[in-house]
Amino acid sequence: MDEKQTNTIIVGASAAGLACAACLNKSGIPYLLLEQYSYVAHAWRNHYDRLHLNTEKGSSSLPYLSFPADSPNFVSRDEVVLYLEKYARTFDIKPLFNQEVTSVRQTGRWWTVTTAKLQYKAENIIIATGNNRRPCTPYWEGMEDFTGSIIHSSSYKNGKSYIGKKVLVVGFGNSSCEISICLHEHGAFPVLSVKDPVNVIPRGNGGPLTALANCFAWVAKKAPVLVDSLTAPFLRWRFGDITKVGLRKLPYGPNVQIVKHKRVPLLDIGTMKLINDGVIPVFPGIARFTRDGVQFTNGHEVKFDAVILGTGYSPALNDILPRELKLTNETGSPLNSGTMSACENLYFCGFYTSPLGMLREIGREARKISNAIFKKEVARRSGILNH
Repeated sequence: MDEKQTNTIIVGASAAGLACAACLNKSGIPYLLLEQYSYVAHAWRNHYDRLHLNTEKGSSSLPYLSFPADSPNFVSRDEVVLYLEKYARTFDIKPLFNQEVTSVRQTGRWWTVTTAKLQYKAENIIIATGNNRRPCTPYWEGMEDFTGSIIHSSSYKNGKSYIGKKVLVVGFGNSSCEISICLHEHGAFPVLSVKDPVNVIPRGNGGPLTALANCFAWVAKKAPVLVDSLTAPFLRWRFGDITKVGLRKLPYGPNVQIVKHKRVPLLDIGTMKLINDGVIPVFPGIARFTRDGVQFTNGHEVKFDAVILGTGYSPALNDILPRELKLTNETGSPLNSGTMSACENLYFCGFYTSPLGMLREIGREARKISNAIFKKEVARRSGILNH
């Protein structure tokens, strides 16, 4: 098998991989960027049509390139794809496409990355494949007998094919709740199945609240309980008692949820109003499927024409990383992001869940990782010159 060698290998050519490549370019560090597909930004291209960033464009760009001035404050999915394509052109980033990584192994100070066709060796490796690498599709008794359609939210594009249909959306993440809005806007009748307790926070709309959130960001990482206690009165005023509409409240706040439990609260863009108005009913978790619907854990049976599983994703990094290195948890999520991992010269970028937006956090992580690699390379070269 042919082998190529470089200073740094980046795996994944979406936002995190492109940001790392741009930062390494600025530092003069040689790298190779490997991408499974034949284009950049695969995940963004395959999201549902209605998707927009939940953070404002001014705080959501990657290093060295802002979103266009004429783009909306909350940038759409298609505009993010165009931005990432422009980002690659602007910084002359040329990924090696159709290179699906099958394994990453360490031999001495070298990392060996294997694809179906080639092997690559590098002193440093950056895993930037993202949190959405593999859809999670749970199974319930009776699913195979259900006569309606069942899809994961990763396959949902818009509500055109659901007009007039009663649709169960499973989950209470940002995708599930925005898909419910989309279904309602297309004349469908969405219902939410929410198994677990939740937190709800508003999407930032600029002004003092956004500024306050930015100020709290650095505190939230270190003292999430404190920040939650400060923001709790506002959230109670904004959303009221969410238990009155069939939801259960988590015993901890949204910042604890993000920092300690790596889960994103709902960034509400209108779902809560539709729930409060009775437009989108909320039911508990699913007990089993019936031939024409679902039985919920409270015993109620309801007929549905279709089910959309907003049941999340897994980074699935255990597929390519040796488990004995203990770099990931049981779901394949890395134990850290933005700094060197427990293994020397291996970094993860883009896996930290930030309340202020993933693109902003990706930019911060890419700079930190690039700076660490650059400083190490300068020190190594100085050592050679001193001999």
